[in-house]
Amino acid sequence: MLTDNERVAIGIRYKDAGQKAAIALGYELVNTGKKQTRLENWQNYLVKNPTALLYCFRGGLRSSIVQQWLDGAGFAIARIDGGYKAMRHFLINTIDKVANPDNIITLAGKAGSGKTHLLNKLRYSVDLEGCARHRGSAFGGRVEPQPTPVNFENYISIEFLKLPFPKPNKLFLEDESRSIGTVSIPNSLHKAMNEAPLAYIEESLDSRVETILNDYIISNYLEYEQFAPTDAKNQFSKSLLASLDRIRRRLGDENYSHLRRIMVKALTSKTNDEAHPFHSEWIRYLLKNYYDPMYEYQLDKKLHRVIFRGDKYEFLEWVKQIEKNK
Repeated sequence: MLTDNERVAIGIRYKDAGQKAAIALGYELVNTGKKQTRLENWQNYLVKNPTALLYCFRGGLRSSIVQQWLDGAGFAIARIDGGYKAMRHFLINTIDKVANPDNIITLAGKAGSGKTHLLNKLRYSVDLEGCARHRGSAFGGRVEPQPTPVNFENYISIEFLKLPFPKPNKLFLEDESRSIGTVSIPNSLHKAMNEAPLAYIEESLDSRVETILNDYIISNYLEYEQFAPTDAKNQFSKSLLASLDRIRRRLGDENYSHLRRIMVKALTSKTNDEAHPFHSEWIRYLLKNYYDPMYEYQLDKKLHRVIFRGDKYEFLEWVKQIEKNK
């Protein structure tokens, strides 16, 4: 409704002369030929986004005025009572209500166990990596940028609100470190996840290599083809090599150089059929010599929380039994 400069002027008027004078100045600023332009812009937006909602930051005066203008122009729009501040408070409370270890089962397993795929098959689950637009490791970046920290929290809350129960019972979440790329799981939720029971997925190394090949190589490359069709191969190659660079110090120079040579062979192959064996080779090496030992060390500290161990098929059968016993 107002530009930043207009808001500053109204703020000064409010401080000097009170609310009525500030409102009068607001009408004056908007009515000098700007009201119709802004009204048309909002109408055009609503045609493309008919489910949009209207809100102020908190007070509701400006959004109430805009709602009246739009209604007069034949565009009905719902307004968020209390504005963004009230909505944000509600969403944070939603996370806090779910953040109880008695409500949660965390899904654990070595890299490539297909945990995200399993979560997406469950009725009572939320994909935190999906909310973060990141797959949760040095190689987990995607073409689409990650949300801001606040929007990430909002996305989690919205996913909780979509769940098919009024009160959380056994909600499945993937076992995550607090940071997923550049965003962090809210403290209350992450604390509950670290105290909740664990379901541990055990898949063979061959199966995990194949899953990572599909999720991190084939799927990622398809994303690059969609967003940068003329430069997909170059951008994908830069991204993959940059991911390896991020863990160079922890790998050590010998392992890093070995992996990079294989990775470059894969990225410079002329066909996908030629590239896939090289991709599988560096993925297998990285799992056996880096990710698996690190995960086994971390799992030793969590063994007392494990209430299930088995492969993905056994896990899905186990979940069915849990749901029957609710």
